[in-house]
Amino acid sequence: MTAGSTQPGSGAARAAPGQAGPPDADSLAEIELAAARRPVDTFGQGCVIVCNHLVRIYLVEGVEVQALQGLDLEVAPGELTALIGASGSGKSTLLNILSGMDRPTAGQVTVAGHDLLTMKGKDRLQYRRETVGFIWQQTSRNLLPYLTAAENVAVPMSFTGVSRRARAARAASLLEMLGVASCRDRLPAEMSGGEQQCAAIAVALANNPKVVLADEPTGELDTATAAHVFSALRTASAEAGVTVLVVTHDAEVAEHVARTLAIRDGRTSTEVLRRATAGGLVDAGAGEEYAVLDRAGRLQLPGEFTEALALRDRVRLALEPDHIGVWPDTVPPARDAERPGRHRQAGPGRSGRREGE
Repeated sequence: MTAGSTQPGSGAARAAPGQAGPPDADSLAEIELAAARRPVDTFGQGCVIVCNHLVRIYLVEGVEVQALQGLDLEVAPGELTALIGASGSGKSTLLNILSGMDRPTAGQVTVAGHDLLTMKGKDRLQYRRETVGFIWQQTSRNLLPYLTAAENVAVPMSFTGVSRRARAARAASLLEMLGVASCRDRLPAEMSGGEQQCAAIAVALANNPKVVLADEPTGELDTATAAHVFSALRTASAEAGVTVLVVTHDAEVAEHVARTLAIRDGRTSTEVLRRATAGGLVDAGAGEEYAVLDRAGRLQLPGEFTEALALRDRVRLALEPDHIGVWPDTVPPARDAERPGRHRQAGPGRSGRREGE
């Protein structure tokens, strides 16, 4: 009888010498049980904006510039969120990708179910007309100077086959909802800066988009007028059910939204959550700041923390029962050994695993 053949009455095949036999029922049950215990990846579920390990690399004079370095982001439907960051942080690159005007180098990005990495040219045009609306800092990019407010709002609808009567009715409804119905027959030059931006919000909402992207919408406005514009954005989010993402370098914007994300070096670094009052306003004094732990397990420590403890190049880590300890690599070995928990040493290009771990 050859090796591995079945003997009469054995009911099972024997493995050839040196080969693993088929798993028995108990082994299969253990494998299935272990698979069932694995946490289900729920990242991005139910969100209208999802970025997963998003990367964008530019080639500038033969040098690669990483504008986005594995950025993760989730924004829920109907949420009003601010994304703040200094010049060069990657926020404008992210906005261009979400608007469909730029394509990521790697990673995943979806907006209202649209995959922006694989989307073709014709689909991108329809996406920009129907799925996203735009509000720019410069009024000249939002409103045509020779058209009235109502006529400007009607322009986007003319590209999607909406009848003239329906366009006029929706324009009037949006301008009234945003508190600028009196500007219906005025040209942009006859409106204040705040009125112009509220009319621009109406233009962005004209085709019932799922998402409105606002690039520095209050950058040229005074504080009182900026508050009025953010009130209009909250109204748009609440009454139209649209998701609004405001991109800015102005940290004071955080006082007007319940959720603020900071972007630094091409990745989200911190997140501030504030409590919204019954009227939809934000309690500016009730915010709590969190460090963002991305899907690769990375977080960015605040600069004031690293400077205070002279943290650089590499640090020591310890897994405690309810937290992770981080301290300088310069801690003497004797003191290091006294610290409870599971220790590691981490730094650039190192696994950081200590001997005996």
